[in-house]
Amino acid sequence: MRGPNWLGALLFLGLQLRALWPAAAVEVYTSKEVDAVNGTNLRLKCTFSSSSPISPDLTVTWNFQPEDLSSHEPVFWYLKEPYELPTGRFKERVTWDGNIKYNDVSIMIWNLQPTDNGTFTCQVKNPPDVYGTIGEVRLRVVQKVHFSEIHFLAVAIGSACVLMIIVVTVVIICRHHRKKVQEKKIEVADTEL
Repeated sequence: MRGPNWLGALLFLGLQLRALWPAAAVEVYTSKEVDAVNGTNLRLKCTFSSSSPISPDLTVTWNFQPEDLSSHEPVFWYLKEPYELPTGRFKERVTWDGNIKYNDVSIMIWNLQPTDNGTFTCQVKNPPDVYGTIGEVRLRVVQKVHFSEIHFLAVAIGSACVLMIIVVTVVIICRHHRKKVQEKKIEVADTEL
């Protein structure tokens, strides 16, 4: 009978230790990769879940690491209210676009530039849940499509549509013409009889 008592004691001890051990209670969710056009605006979406109710001391930290893997740069910070950074590459280009009540801690980046290529991280701490995952989004800023390329594409699609309309119209006219010719043949045959 020693086996079951020993197993029960071990399970009980495991449950007690789990209650004392801090768990990774904050989960952060972001897109893995995002492509955006140079000069446009982009909403970097970040949401979270926590095992605790939303705390008035909840903090959100957005950071950026350029593609050249140089040091991380702060982008945005939230504690009771959003704080824009007074200096740096994102000064006056990042605004709060989240809603804490809905576990949304997203930001908006204005006037994207090729130097914004890199990885953005979103970290949420919701005391007492201060451990957890950090969301990462890899941003790739692509050049604008030139007007000539858009123009060429529009002309190609438009031409294909016009060609299809012409083909359908010709087929309808040919069938209508054949039907008239056949009706006249039948009429002539009836009058000869």
